[in-house]
Amino acid sequence: MIFMAKTPEKAKPKAKEAAPVAVKRKLNLKPDIKIQNIVVSADLHVTVDLYALSKNVKEVDYEPEQFPGAIFRIKEPKAVIILFKNGKLICTGSNTEANIKKVLEYATGVIAKYVIDTQ
Repeated sequence: MIFMAKTPEKAKPKAKEAAPVAVKRKLNLKPDIKIQNIVVSADLHVTVDLYALSKNVKEVDYEPEQFPGAIFRIKEPKAVIILFKNGKLICTGSNTEANIKKVLEYATGVIAKYVIDTQ
């Protein structure tokens, strides 16, 4: 079963809500909850030079003819950030809040060198 929630604490009650449905169907289910992917969106409130970023940082791919965002692949902890020129980003691929924080700290340090303007 797949549950969507904004925090791990909110995912567990959703799993428990599904239990009565399983009982009605005479299933003996005990959900084993494991968070596998966290998706975070953020706004850096800056304009980013994606061309320069992709030219100088090997982990960044940017092909504006194909997609308007740059794809920043971070190896450790493993995650992917989709970064747009307006400073908005989506980070996915990590399974803990601590790893997300590490990824965003690292990425914002790299991105800061390619800020054109603040909003």
